[in-house]
Amino acid sequence: TVKTSLEVERIRMDFPILNREIHPGFPLVYLDSTATTQKPNQVIQAMDDYYRFSNSNVHRGVHTLAEEATTAFEASRQRVADLINSPSPRDIIFTRNTTESINLIASSWGRTFLQEDDLVILTEMEHHSNLVPWQILSAEKGIRLEFIPVTPDGFLDLEAYRKLLENTPRLVAFTHMSNVLGTINPAKEIIRMAHNSGAITLVDGAQSVPHFPVDVKDLDADFLAFSAHKMCGPTGIGVLYGKAELLNAMPPFLGGGEMIKRVLLRSFIPNEVPHKFEAGTPAIAESVGLSAAITYLSSIEMERVAAHEKEIISYALERLEEVPGVCVLGPDAQYKGGVAAFTLDGVHPHDVAQVLDQYGIAVRAGHHCAMPLHDKYNIPATTRASFYLYNTMQEVDRMIDGLYTVKKYFG
Repeated sequence: TVKTSLEVERIRMDFPILNREIHPGFPLVYLDSTATTQKPNQVIQAMDDYYRFSNSNVHRGVHTLAEEATTAFEASRQRVADLINSPSPRDIIFTRNTTESINLIASSWGRTFLQEDDLVILTEMEHHSNLVPWQILSAEKGIRLEFIPVTPDGFLDLEAYRKLLENTPRLVAFTHMSNVLGTINPAKEIIRMAHNSGAITLVDGAQSVPHFPVDVKDLDADFLAFSAHKMCGPTGIGVLYGKAELLNAMPPFLGGGEMIKRVLLRSFIPNEVPHKFEAGTPAIAESVGLSAAITYLSSIEMERVAAHEKEIISYALERLEEVPGVCVLGPDAQYKGGVAAFTLDGVHPHDVAQVLDQYGIAVRAGHHCAMPLHDKYNIPATTRASFYLYNTMQEVDRMIDGLYTVKKYFG
Protein backbone atom coordinates (compact mmCIF):
# COMPACT_ATOMS: atom_id res chain seq x y z
CA THR A 1 0.00 0.00 0.00
CA VAL A 2 1.19 3.48 -0.85
CA LYS A 3 1.62 5.85 2.08
CA THR A 4 -0.29 8.71 0.55
CA SER A 5 0.16 11.83 2.62
CA LEU A 6 3.64 13.19 2.25
CA GLU A 7 5.35 14.86 5.17
CA VAL A 8 4.63 18.14 3.42
CA GLU A 9 5.88 20.39 6.22
CA ARG A 10 9.26 18.64 6.10
CA ILE A 11 9.35 18.82 2.29
CA ARG A 12 8.50 22.54 2.36
CA MET A 13 11.63 23.22 4.42
CA ASP A 14 13.69 22.15 1.37
CA PHE A 15 12.26 24.96 -0.79
CA PRO A 16 13.72 28.34 0.24
CA ILE A 17 11.33 30.40 -1.91
CA LEU A 18 8.34 29.15 0.10
CA ASN A 19 9.57 31.28 3.04
CA ARG A 20 8.93 34.47 1.06
CA GLU A 21 6.30 37.02 1.99
CA ILE A 22 4.95 38.46 -1.25
CA HIS A 23 3.25 41.45 0.35
CA PRO A 24 3.67 42.30 4.04
CA GLY A 25 1.81 39.69 6.06
CA PHE A 26 1.09 37.39 3.11
CA PRO A 27 3.34 34.32 2.82
CA LEU A 28 3.69 32.95 -0.71
CA VAL A 29 1.09 30.38 -1.77
CA TYR A 30 2.59 28.99 -4.97
CA LEU A 31 -0.11 27.38 -7.15
CA ASP A 32 1.59 27.57 -10.55
CA SER A 33 3.68 24.39 -10.66
CA THR A 34 2.23 23.36 -14.03
CA ALA A 35 4.07 26.37 -15.52
CA THR A 36 7.26 25.71 -13.55
CA THR A 37 8.02 24.14 -10.19
CA GLN A 38 10.05 25.59 -7.36
CA LYS A 39 13.54 24.21 -6.67
CA PRO A 40 14.72 22.48 -3.49
CA ASN A 41 18.02 23.31 -1.77
CA GLN A 42 19.41 19.97 -2.96
CA VAL A 43 19.14 21.08 -6.61
CA ILE A 44 20.42 24.60 -6.00
CA GLN A 45 23.35 23.20 -4.01
CA ALA A 46 24.27 20.58 -6.63
CA MET A 47 24.46 23.23 -9.36
CA ASP A 48 26.37 25.62 -7.11
CA ASP A 49 28.90 22.87 -6.27
CA TYR A 50 29.37 22.06 -9.94
CA TYR A 51 30.18 25.69 -10.77
CA ARG A 52 32.41 26.13 -7.72
CA PHE A 53 34.43 22.91 -7.97
CA SER A 54 34.08 21.06 -11.31
CA ASN A 55 33.14 23.59 -13.98
CA SER A 56 34.53 22.53 -17.36
CA ASN A 57 33.37 21.52 -20.81
CA VAL A 58 32.41 17.89 -21.37
CA HIS A 59 33.71 15.08 -23.62
CA ARG A 60 36.67 17.09 -24.89
CA GLY A 61 39.28 17.50 -22.19
CA VAL A 62 41.49 14.95 -20.46
CA HIS A 63 42.19 17.13 -17.42
CA THR A 64 40.56 16.40 -14.07
CA LEU A 65 37.83 19.05 -14.26
CA ALA A 66 36.79 17.91 -17.75
CA GLU A 67 36.60 14.33 -16.56
CA GLU A 68 34.54 15.30 -13.50
CA ALA A 69 32.13 17.37 -15.61
CA THR A 70 31.77 14.60 -18.20
CA THR A 71 31.16 11.99 -15.50
CA ALA A 72 28.47 14.15 -13.90
CA PHE A 73 26.83 14.90 -17.27
CA GLU A 74 26.68 11.25 -18.33
CA ALA A 75 25.57 10.17 -14.83
CA SER A 76 22.60 12.49 -15.29
CA ARG A 77 21.71 10.74 -18.55
CA GLN A 78 21.76 7.43 -16.66
CA ARG A 79 19.53 8.88 -13.91
CA VAL A 80 16.98 9.97 -16.52
CA ALA A 81 17.10 6.53 -18.16
CA ASP A 82 16.47 4.88 -14.77
CA LEU A 83 13.59 7.25 -13.97
CA ILE A 84 11.59 6.38 -17.12
CA ASN A 85 12.93 2.80 -17.44
CA SER A 86 14.68 3.47 -20.75
CA PRO A 87 16.44 0.36 -22.14
CA SER A 88 19.69 2.36 -22.44
CA PRO A 89 21.07 5.80 -21.50
CA ARG A 90 21.98 6.16 -25.21
CA ASP A 91 18.25 6.55 -25.92
CA ILE A 92 18.21 9.76 -23.84
CA ILE A 93 18.92 13.03 -25.67
CA PHE A 94 19.31 16.30 -23.79
CA THR A 95 17.51 19.28 -25.34
CA ARG A 96 16.52 22.70 -23.97
CA ASN A 97 12.94 21.74 -23.06
CA THR A 98 9.91 19.68 -24.14
CA THR A 99 9.25 22.13 -26.97
CA GLU A 100 12.71 21.62 -28.46
CA SER A 101 12.36 17.84 -28.08
CA ILE A 102 9.14 17.89 -30.13
CA ASN A 103 10.69 20.23 -32.70
CA LEU A 104 13.63 17.83 -32.99
CA ILE A 105 11.22 15.00 -33.91
CA ALA A 106 9.29 17.17 -36.37
CA SER A 107 12.44 18.53 -38.01
CA SER A 108 14.55 15.38 -38.12
CA TRP A 109 12.14 12.43 -38.21
CA GLY A 110 9.24 14.36 -39.79
CA ARG A 111 11.20 16.02 -42.60
CA THR A 112 12.94 12.75 -43.45
CA PHE A 113 10.13 10.22 -43.23
CA LEU A 114 6.88 12.13 -43.88
CA GLN A 115 5.66 12.91 -47.38
CA GLU A 116 2.83 14.92 -48.88
CA ASP A 117 -0.61 13.68 -47.75
CA ASP A 118 0.83 11.56 -44.94
CA LEU A 119 -1.42 11.76 -41.88
CA VAL A 120 -0.36 12.92 -38.40
CA ILE A 121 -2.95 12.56 -35.63
CA LEU A 122 -2.87 15.06 -32.74
CA THR A 123 -5.53 15.97 -30.14
CA GLU A 124 -7.61 19.06 -29.45
CA MET A 125 -6.07 19.36 -25.97
CA GLU A 126 -2.46 19.76 -27.10
CA HIS A 127 -0.12 22.44 -25.81
CA HIS A 128 1.05 24.74 -28.62
CA SER A 129 4.44 22.99 -28.55
CA ASN A 130 2.79 19.84 -29.89
CA LEU A 131 0.72 21.71 -32.48
CA VAL A 132 2.88 24.41 -34.07
CA PRO A 133 5.86 22.21 -35.10
CA TRP A 134 3.44 19.96 -37.01
CA GLN A 135 1.65 22.97 -38.52
CA ILE A 136 5.03 24.25 -39.77
CA LEU A 137 5.78 20.84 -41.28
CA SER A 138 2.30 20.69 -42.80
CA ALA A 139 2.83 24.04 -44.52
CA GLU A 140 6.23 22.93 -45.77
CA LYS A 141 5.50 19.36 -46.88
CA GLY A 142 1.73 19.12 -47.27
CA ILE A 143 1.22 16.52 -44.53
CA ARG A 144 -2.34 16.22 -43.21
CA LEU A 145 -3.26 16.91 -39.57
CA GLU A 146 -6.30 15.38 -37.90
CA PHE A 147 -7.36 15.76 -34.27
CA ILE A 148 -8.85 13.45 -31.66
CA PRO A 149 -11.79 15.47 -30.32
CA VAL A 150 -12.19 16.37 -26.65
CA THR A 151 -15.57 15.53 -25.10
CA PRO A 152 -17.47 18.22 -23.13
CA ASP A 153 -16.31 16.65 -19.85
CA GLY A 154 -12.66 16.76 -20.85
CA PHE A 155 -11.79 13.28 -22.14
CA LEU A 156 -10.37 12.23 -25.50
CA ASP A 157 -13.03 10.65 -27.74
CA LEU A 158 -11.45 7.23 -28.32
CA GLU A 159 -14.26 6.17 -30.66
CA ALA A 160 -13.42 9.08 -32.98
CA TYR A 161 -9.73 8.11 -32.61
CA ARG A 162 -10.53 4.57 -33.73
CA LYS A 163 -12.14 5.99 -36.89
CA LEU A 164 -9.17 8.29 -37.57
CA LEU A 165 -6.84 5.28 -37.35
CA GLU A 166 -8.61 3.73 -40.36
CA ASN A 167 -6.81 6.37 -42.47
CA THR A 168 -3.42 4.74 -41.64
CA PRO A 169 -1.59 7.62 -39.95
CA ARG A 170 2.20 7.70 -39.84
CA LEU A 171 2.41 9.35 -36.40
CA VAL A 172 0.17 9.84 -33.36
CA ALA A 173 1.41 12.64 -31.06
CA PHE A 174 -0.49 13.39 -27.85
CA THR A 175 -0.18 14.80 -24.36
CA HIS A 176 -0.02 12.32 -21.49
CA MET A 177 -1.76 14.83 -19.22
CA SER A 178 -3.50 18.07 -20.18
CA ASN A 179 -1.98 21.21 -18.70
CA VAL A 180 -5.47 22.80 -18.63
CA LEU A 181 -8.02 20.05 -18.04
CA GLY A 182 -5.71 17.93 -15.90
CA THR A 183 -7.01 14.87 -17.76
CA ILE A 184 -4.62 11.91 -17.58
CA ASN A 185 -4.95 10.22 -20.96
CA PRO A 186 -4.85 6.41 -21.35
CA ALA A 187 -1.41 6.54 -23.00
CA LYS A 188 -0.83 2.80 -23.11
CA GLU A 189 -4.10 2.20 -24.93
CA ILE A 190 -3.59 5.13 -27.34
CA ILE A 191 -0.11 3.79 -28.19
CA ARG A 192 -1.30 0.18 -28.62
CA MET A 193 -4.06 1.33 -31.01
CA ALA A 194 -1.57 3.49 -32.96
CA HIS A 195 0.90 0.62 -33.31
CA ASN A 196 -1.86 -1.69 -34.51
CA SER A 197 -2.53 0.74 -37.34
CA GLY A 198 1.19 0.99 -38.19
CA ALA A 199 1.84 4.46 -36.73
CA ILE A 200 4.63 5.49 -34.42
CA THR A 201 3.91 7.53 -31.28
CA LEU A 202 5.19 10.65 -29.55
CA VAL A 203 4.13 11.29 -25.96
CA ASP A 204 4.30 14.82 -24.54
CA GLY A 205 5.24 13.93 -20.96
CA ALA A 206 5.81 17.49 -19.71
CA GLN A 207 2.92 17.10 -17.24
CA SER A 208 3.21 13.36 -16.53
CA VAL A 209 6.86 12.55 -15.78
CA PRO A 210 7.02 15.14 -12.93
CA HIS A 211 3.81 13.93 -11.30
CA PHE A 212 3.50 10.13 -11.50
CA PRO A 213 5.58 7.08 -12.51
CA VAL A 214 6.14 6.84 -16.29
CA ASP A 215 7.69 3.71 -17.79
CA VAL A 216 8.55 3.90 -21.51
CA LYS A 217 8.96 0.12 -21.82
CA ASP A 218 5.56 -0.53 -20.29
CA LEU A 219 3.92 2.18 -22.44
CA ASP A 220 5.89 1.01 -25.53
CA ALA A 221 6.29 4.72 -26.45
CA ASP A 222 8.42 5.44 -29.51
CA PHE A 223 9.25 8.98 -28.36
CA LEU A 224 8.71 10.74 -25.01
CA ALA A 225 9.50 14.40 -24.28
CA PHE A 226 9.66 16.24 -20.94
CA SER A 227 11.34 19.17 -19.12
CA ALA A 228 13.48 19.44 -15.98
CA HIS A 229 11.97 22.73 -14.78
CA LYS A 230 8.55 21.15 -14.23
CA MET A 231 10.02 18.51 -11.88
CA CYS A 232 12.03 20.52 -9.32
CA GLY A 233 14.93 20.89 -11.75
CA PRO A 234 16.42 23.93 -13.50
CA THR A 235 15.21 25.69 -16.63
CA GLY A 236 17.15 25.23 -19.87
CA ILE A 237 17.30 21.44 -20.05
CA GLY A 238 14.77 18.99 -21.45
CA VAL A 239 14.74 15.35 -22.42
CA LEU A 240 13.86 13.39 -25.53
CA TYR A 241 13.63 9.63 -25.21
CA GLY A 242 13.51 7.69 -28.46
CA LYS A 243 13.66 4.04 -29.47
CA ALA A 244 17.20 3.29 -30.67
CA GLU A 245 16.25 2.18 -34.19
CA LEU A 246 14.32 5.42 -34.79
CA LEU A 247 17.07 7.67 -33.43
CA ASN A 248 19.72 5.85 -35.45
CA ALA A 249 17.73 6.35 -38.66
CA MET A 250 17.24 10.09 -38.12
CA PRO A 251 19.61 12.79 -39.46
CA PRO A 252 21.14 15.37 -37.10
CA PHE A 253 18.90 18.22 -35.96
CA LEU A 254 21.62 20.89 -35.51
CA GLY A 255 25.14 20.98 -36.96
CA GLY A 256 28.35 21.98 -35.18
CA GLY A 257 30.75 20.70 -32.57
CA GLU A 258 30.17 17.48 -30.63
CA MET A 259 27.62 15.99 -33.07
CA ILE A 260 30.33 14.87 -35.50
CA LYS A 261 32.73 11.96 -35.88
CA ARG A 262 34.73 13.43 -38.73
CA VAL A 263 34.56 16.72 -40.64
CA LEU A 264 36.07 17.50 -44.05
CA LEU A 265 35.73 20.80 -45.87
CA ARG A 266 32.78 19.57 -47.94
CA SER A 267 31.26 16.79 -45.84
CA PHE A 268 30.96 15.28 -42.37
CA ILE A 269 30.21 11.97 -40.69
CA PRO A 270 27.77 12.33 -37.77
CA ASN A 271 28.50 11.05 -34.27
CA GLU A 272 26.71 8.14 -32.60
CA VAL A 273 23.39 8.62 -30.79
CA PRO A 274 22.84 10.47 -28.44
CA HIS A 275 25.73 12.85 -29.29
CA LYS A 276 24.50 13.14 -32.89
CA PHE A 277 21.62 15.27 -31.56
CA GLU A 278 23.58 17.33 -29.00
CA ALA A 279 25.43 19.98 -31.01
CA GLY A 280 27.61 22.45 -29.15
CA THR A 281 28.22 22.83 -25.44
CA PRO A 282 25.27 21.30 -23.60
CA ALA A 283 23.52 22.49 -20.43
CA ILE A 284 26.04 20.85 -18.10
CA ALA A 285 25.17 22.56 -14.79
CA GLU A 286 21.50 22.06 -15.64
CA SER A 287 22.08 18.33 -16.19
CA VAL A 288 23.61 18.22 -12.70
CA GLY A 289 20.52 20.00 -11.38
CA LEU A 290 18.20 17.59 -13.23
CA SER A 291 20.07 14.64 -11.75
CA ALA A 292 19.69 16.11 -8.25
CA ALA A 293 15.97 16.72 -8.88
CA ILE A 294 15.44 13.09 -9.92
CA THR A 295 17.34 11.92 -6.83
CA TYR A 296 15.13 14.19 -4.71
CA LEU A 297 11.84 13.00 -6.24
CA SER A 298 12.95 9.36 -6.16
CA SER A 299 13.74 9.62 -2.45
CA ILE A 300 10.15 10.76 -1.88
CA GLU A 301 8.80 8.20 -4.44
CA MET A 302 6.74 9.16 -7.48
CA GLU A 303 3.77 7.03 -6.33
CA ARG A 304 3.55 9.12 -3.17
CA VAL A 305 3.86 12.38 -5.10
CA ALA A 306 0.93 11.24 -7.27
CA ALA A 307 -1.13 10.17 -4.24
CA HIS A 308 -0.55 13.51 -2.50
CA GLU A 309 -1.64 15.42 -5.60
CA LYS A 310 -4.75 13.28 -5.84
CA GLU A 311 -5.66 14.23 -2.25
CA ILE A 312 -5.02 17.92 -2.88
CA ILE A 313 -6.94 18.11 -6.17
CA SER A 314 -9.90 16.22 -4.67
CA TYR A 315 -10.05 18.74 -1.82
CA ALA A 316 -9.52 21.72 -4.16
CA LEU A 317 -12.35 20.64 -6.49
CA GLU A 318 -14.69 20.17 -3.50
CA ARG A 319 -13.88 23.64 -2.18
CA LEU A 320 -14.13 25.28 -5.62
CA GLU A 321 -17.61 23.80 -6.02
CA GLU A 322 -18.74 25.77 -2.96
CA VAL A 323 -17.89 29.11 -4.56
CA PRO A 324 -20.90 30.51 -6.46
CA GLY A 325 -20.11 31.27 -10.12
CA VAL A 326 -17.01 29.07 -10.35
CA CYS A 327 -16.90 26.58 -13.23
CA VAL A 328 -13.98 24.12 -13.35
CA LEU A 329 -12.88 22.62 -16.68
CA GLY A 330 -12.10 18.94 -17.08
CA PRO A 331 -13.06 15.69 -15.38
CA ASP A 332 -13.46 14.63 -11.74
CA ALA A 333 -10.46 14.26 -9.44
CA GLN A 334 -10.08 10.50 -10.05
CA TYR A 335 -9.29 11.12 -13.75
CA LYS A 336 -6.99 14.11 -13.43
CA GLY A 337 -3.69 15.34 -12.05
CA GLY A 338 -3.20 18.35 -9.78
CA VAL A 339 -4.63 20.99 -12.13
CA ALA A 340 -7.79 23.08 -11.68
CA ALA A 341 -8.49 25.56 -14.49
CA PHE A 342 -11.66 27.54 -13.88
CA THR A 343 -13.75 30.56 -14.77
CA LEU A 344 -15.54 32.87 -12.33
CA ASP A 345 -18.77 34.45 -13.59
CA GLY A 346 -18.43 38.11 -14.47
CA VAL A 347 -14.71 38.38 -13.64
CA HIS A 348 -11.89 38.16 -16.17
CA PRO A 349 -9.30 35.45 -15.28
CA HIS A 350 -6.51 38.06 -15.26
CA ASP A 351 -8.44 40.09 -12.67
CA VAL A 352 -8.90 36.97 -10.54
CA ALA A 353 -5.16 36.28 -10.67
CA GLN A 354 -4.26 39.88 -9.93
CA VAL A 355 -6.45 40.12 -6.85
CA LEU A 356 -5.20 36.74 -5.56
CA ASP A 357 -1.64 38.02 -5.99
CA GLN A 358 -2.39 40.86 -3.57
CA TYR A 359 -2.81 38.11 -0.95
CA GLY A 360 0.39 36.28 -1.93
CA ILE A 361 -1.41 33.62 -3.97
CA ALA A 362 0.30 32.79 -7.29
CA VAL A 363 -2.00 31.32 -9.95
CA ARG A 364 -1.78 31.46 -13.74
CA ALA A 365 -4.31 33.25 -15.96
CA GLY A 366 -4.64 33.06 -19.74
CA HIS A 367 -4.93 30.35 -22.39
CA HIS A 368 -1.96 28.35 -20.99
CA CYS A 369 -0.53 27.74 -24.49
CA ALA A 370 -3.69 25.85 -25.41
CA MET A 371 -5.74 28.35 -27.44
CA PRO A 372 -7.59 25.75 -29.56
CA LEU A 373 -8.78 23.97 -26.40
CA HIS A 374 -10.15 27.23 -24.98
CA ASP A 375 -11.80 27.93 -28.37
CA LYS A 376 -13.41 24.49 -28.12
CA TYR A 377 -15.05 25.52 -24.82
CA ASN A 378 -15.85 29.02 -26.15
CA ILE A 379 -13.86 30.83 -23.49
CA PRO A 380 -10.92 33.20 -24.07
CA ALA A 381 -9.04 32.28 -20.89
CA THR A 382 -9.12 30.52 -17.54
CA THR A 383 -7.55 30.95 -14.12
CA ARG A 384 -5.42 27.90 -13.31
CA ALA A 385 -4.35 26.65 -9.91
CA SER A 386 -1.87 23.80 -10.08
CA PHE A 387 -0.53 21.74 -7.20
CA TYR A 388 2.64 19.81 -6.40
CA LEU A 389 4.34 17.93 -3.61
CA TYR A 390 4.90 21.07 -1.49
CA ASN A 391 1.28 22.29 -1.45
CA THR A 392 -1.03 21.95 1.55
CA MET A 393 -4.78 21.85 2.18
CA GLN A 394 -4.41 25.17 4.06
CA GLU A 395 -3.11 26.76 0.85
CA VAL A 396 -6.25 25.57 -0.95
CA ASP A 397 -8.30 27.24 1.81
CA ARG A 398 -6.36 30.48 1.33
CA MET A 399 -7.13 30.40 -2.40
CA ILE A 400 -10.86 29.86 -1.69
CA ASP A 401 -10.87 32.78 0.80
CA GLY A 402 -9.15 34.81 -1.91
CA LEU A 403 -11.87 33.95 -4.44
CA TYR A 404 -14.56 35.19 -2.04
CA THR A 405 -12.58 38.44 -1.78
CA VAL A 406 -12.46 38.63 -5.58
CA LYS A 407 -16.26 38.22 -5.70
CA LYS A 408 -16.75 40.97 -3.13
CA TYR A 409 -14.32 43.24 -4.95
CA PHE A 410 -16.11 42.85 -8.30
CA GLY A 411 -19.56 42.87 -6.74
